[in-house]
Amino acid sequence: MSSNLASPTKSPKSNPSAPGVIPAQGISAMLADGRIIAAAPPVPGQIQPASLDLRLGVEAFRVRASFLPGARATLAERLADFEMHRIDLRDGAVLEKGCVYVVPLMESLALPAGVSAVANAKSSTGRLDLFTRLITDRGAEFDRIAAGYHGPLYAEISPRSFSALVRPGMRLNQIRFRQGSAVLDDDALAALDADEGLVDGEAHIAGGLGFSVDLEPRDDDLVGYRAKPHTGLIDLDRIGYYDPADFWEPVRTRAGRVILDPGAFYILVSREAVHVPPDYAAEMAPYLAMVGEFRVHYAGFFDPGFGHAAAGGAGARGVLEVRCHEAPFALDHGQIVGRLVYERMAERPEILYGRDLGSNYQGQGLKLSKHFRT
Repeated sequence: MSSNLASPTKSPKSNPSAPGVIPAQGISAMLADGRIIAAAPPVPGQIQPASLDLRLGVEAFRVRASFLPGARATLAERLADFEMHRIDLRDGAVLEKGCVYVVPLMESLALPAGVSAVANAKSSTGRLDLFTRLITDRGAEFDRIAAGYHGPLYAEISPRSFSALVRPGMRLNQIRFRQGSAVLDDDALAALDADEGLVDGEAHIAGGLGFSVDLEPRDDDLVGYRAKPHTGLIDLDRIGYYDPADFWEPVRTRAGRVILDPGAFYILVSREAVHVPPDYAAEMAPYLAMVGEFRVHYAGFFDPGFGHAAAGGAGARGVLEVRCHEAPFALDHGQIVGRLVYERMAERPEILYGRDLGSNYQGQGLKLSKHFRT
């Protein structure tokens, strides 16, 4: 990792109305003044450096298909077309693998005209292959909330590899708020890399910071994990509890290549160690479809301080949640599979990923979700 990584970052003058991603202290203010409405008081750790964790409500709707309300309808108005039955979550309930559920969330929004939002699954959610997306009333896209939106929020949850036991208040996805747009173009990203050292090697910058897959074994031939097809369920409240061997099979190679099976779910890791300075946030985006028919992320937020030396990191590799489509695909070591899009923060967060939060994945390498024993 570049020696630049440990250098102090230059904080811009604080300006809560500046364009950019709204930090933790701004989210606290939004909760206080009613721009974010919560059915229950926020819990410790719910406010992240650049996002807010969203909590499951008390019931779920089993639906026969994924759907969007569309521009002319609320979700409640469309639900009658798809609902199969309702599930009370208060004593815990199993969301079964291969099924689709809609869960009203405890948080709703009353955003001002200049503030929009984007949602994403939390890291542990993605690593469990719990496909989770946000829905709004009159929404025509998943995970995108228009500026000025007033209304409830819903999570669509589809367990792909493992059935999951859930309860009200669990946090499977998170929301990031933006004032205007502050995405760094390639020139600005190259300048930031020159100042801060965003990766521990040459930066591949084209529509974001490219990253590649690491299929070169270290001490042995282990390069990843593949979800087993028939397993027990996972109670999401049990941390460090499950034996990985009951749910995962190792992926091994000495040739620097793995062949992905269609429909199988893999945990791999990026070759690059990534750094997100405190005045910036990043989001993982898929690479061009022309490189192969596979998806390389399900949980894509990288918070300010991720891999930052002053926040307890020295660069952190990105864990890749990979599913191949259509046909078997040969993935080679060093192949570029995704990109990180960086944005400016509206102001520096008062808390950073890692140092201030005891974050589970600071300084990570190849790592399963926090539910598994290490």
